[in-house]
Amino acid sequence: MSEQTEIRSTERRVPPEPAAPARPDSAVIRDALGVGVAVGLSGFAFGVTSAGAGLSLLQTCALSLLVFTGASQFALVGALAAGGNPLTAAAGAFFLGVRNAFYGLRLSAVLGYRATVKPLAAHWVIDETTAVTLAQPDRRSARLGFTVTGLTLYALWNLTTFAGALGAGALGDTDAWGLDAASPAVFLALLAPMLRTAVERVAAGLAVVLVMVTLPVLPTGVPVLLSALAAPAVLVVQGCRERAKNRTATGEDRS
Repeated sequence: MSEQTEIRSTERRVPPEPAAPARPDSAVIRDALGVGVAVGLSGFAFGVTSAGAGLSLLQTCALSLLVFTGASQFALVGALAAGGNPLTAAAGAFFLGVRNAFYGLRLSAVLGYRATVKPLAAHWVIDETTAVTLAQPDRRSARLGFTVTGLTLYALWNLTTFAGALGAGALGDTDAWGLDAASPAVFLALLAPMLRTAVERVAAGLAVVLVMVTLPVLPTGVPVLLSALAAPAVLVVQGCRERAKNRTATGEDRS
């Protein structure tokens, strides 16, 4: 009996970890507005770039209203401006936009929206809304951050797209203003904070190398498609290295 008492006394339950404190609504709204306004204003650059690539005002605004993923939009009009095939340009934009589907898988569990709301929320699943949402400690704050970021960014992006496309004619030759650099600059600004691990940085670097090597010899738009091979290539090498380490560690343990 005394042994059982000793065993029970030693088997103490580990107290659960304290839940992360909820953030004030004002702090969530402030962060969401900061991201939404900062990125939403870059829609002006897209409007000008799109108009310079030969798209009409209606086509430019339709892209922002219906596609609403900046990197893919810039990739599409950039390829068209360089004389690329429309199908190739669309394919490159599509592959860039595929990442949002993976964001959606994660956000679906975090936000917990009903099935009737999910199709509407899916249109706002982009880099910025994902970053703000995942930074919140609880579901209520996550929903607030997602909604404010999505609403602010969607409204500003479309307004500034319209303004940029409408004012492109007054700017004259957009190449003279150096606005052809707006697309890669905005994309790099969105991408850089996401490269947190060595694997991600190596994959991004390899993608750049693939584009630079193939750009002079392949049709416009194709190098962007080939750069997508960088991610699986790096993952394969990483997997081989991890398996080699596991075999080495297993051999040492047996010896």
